[in-house]
Amino acid sequence: MDQPPDRSKRPWKFSTIVYSSSILFLLLSIFLLGFTNTDLYKVQSLRFTFTVNRFYSYLQFLLGFHDGTPKSKSETLNPASSTPHCVLWMAPFLSSGGYSSEAWSYVLSLRNHLTNPRFLITIEHHGDLESVEFWNGLAKETKEVAIEMYREQCRPNETIVVCHSEPGAWYPPLFETLPCPPTGYEDFLSVIGRTMFETDRVNPEHVKRCNQMDHVWVPTDFHVSSFVQSGVDSSKVVKIVQPVDVGFFDPSKYKPLDLMAVGDLVLGSGMKNGFVFLSVFKWEQRKGWDVLLKAYLSEFSGEDNVALFLLTNAYHSDSDFGNKILDFVEEMNIEEPRNGYPFVYVIDKHIAQVDLPRLYKAADAFVLPTRGEGWGRPIVEAMAMSLPVITTNWSGPTEYLTERNGYPLVVEEMSEVKEGPFEGHQWAEPSVDKLRVLMRRVMSNPDEAKVKGKRGRDDMVKNFAPEVVAKVVADQIERIFDEKIRT
Repeated sequence: MDQPPDRSKRPWKFSTIVYSSSILFLLLSIFLLGFTNTDLYKVQSLRFTFTVNRFYSYLQFLLGFHDGTPKSKSETLNPASSTPHCVLWMAPFLSSGGYSSEAWSYVLSLRNHLTNPRFLITIEHHGDLESVEFWNGLAKETKEVAIEMYREQCRPNETIVVCHSEPGAWYPPLFETLPCPPTGYEDFLSVIGRTMFETDRVNPEHVKRCNQMDHVWVPTDFHVSSFVQSGVDSSKVVKIVQPVDVGFFDPSKYKPLDLMAVGDLVLGSGMKNGFVFLSVFKWEQRKGWDVLLKAYLSEFSGEDNVALFLLTNAYHSDSDFGNKILDFVEEMNIEEPRNGYPFVYVIDKHIAQVDLPRLYKAADAFVLPTRGEGWGRPIVEAMAMSLPVITTNWSGPTEYLTERNGYPLVVEEMSEVKEGPFEGHQWAEPSVDKLRVLMRRVMSNPDEAKVKGKRGRDDMVKNFAPEVVAKVVADQIERIFDEKIRT
């Protein structure tokens, strides 16, 4: 195995340039736009709010200054705190997507469920572009906690950094983003990479980056195996499951969202009081939308009084989802049944985080014939909401989905990824015929489906509730602090 690169030889000034350019760009935007409410100004304002303070404090530390006075690096940036140890969690906190929601679930779990913690938690946006729309959709309490955690300041040499993103964003990043760790590896007590992949392997560049880390946290046994088999040092790889906020995703607390008001009809002529399948995904081949449409349109017709609602968003494509679906039906020669097509609706509007439980509450079943998942946030959210779940029995979902608490979908074969960053890897091809059977079974046996849905929630509460996972994460962090202190 290749030796990891010498951490003492890294151009830390790169991060300074990134920070400085962000701030300068904001100031230029303000000057040119005259404090308007354009999206550009809003994004730069959000970026500035979550950047300038950290830049200033780290620059002070590296130069040996604080409050204008030269200081030793052994002195803390937060002298009022009785807990000098810190965890700096860097993730796409201001973006939507899987890494973002997972990172929020971790830091909020730690924040809300640890008593007398031995460390502070501070956060930094990193990895993806900021989204004002996503930020505005967060609960007021979450925003307040985020700003409070961001303002915590700690000295780097007593800080564990968690780089929660795909490895291409780690130091030095392969694209424009804040580096993680921000000033290089050796300035911090320990550096953890939190990541995952949706295919059967990790590519060589990412293996190299994983091996630069002190520890690599992955969410499932599936990933432990695939990472180690790909060449990641087995001594570094640790399974840390994801939490799901079972208090927030609690079906007893919500009334259903009006799906007809937010969905656009693509096929069928409208429905009332029928059975509702829900799927949540970004529009890419990996999510198996083609498998879902093929199975659904082949199994049902207009006389079944069933609807499929697709909450989706663009992924390296345009957002004309209605026409994409119609084109797919034509290309696959899916003939219209005598009683018409079953109803298909697309929801491509942003659903605020605070409204997601109401979305799940409006459905009778959740279905996602994915080709590969790192974890599957919408799947566990649906399970927490007591929905019966149909999803592919491969990759991330194998950590929590069973015949007892859901409907695992058979993998027909493995196939090669044909394009994109994972070209040449393998992922699952779920069975269209088995999906047809399972969707009909869920619709035709509501009592059985409800029992499985209840068991799914019970398992989420027992194994993945925030307080359960917070203890697992805290134990790992405290073990690292203890080891470093002893040495």
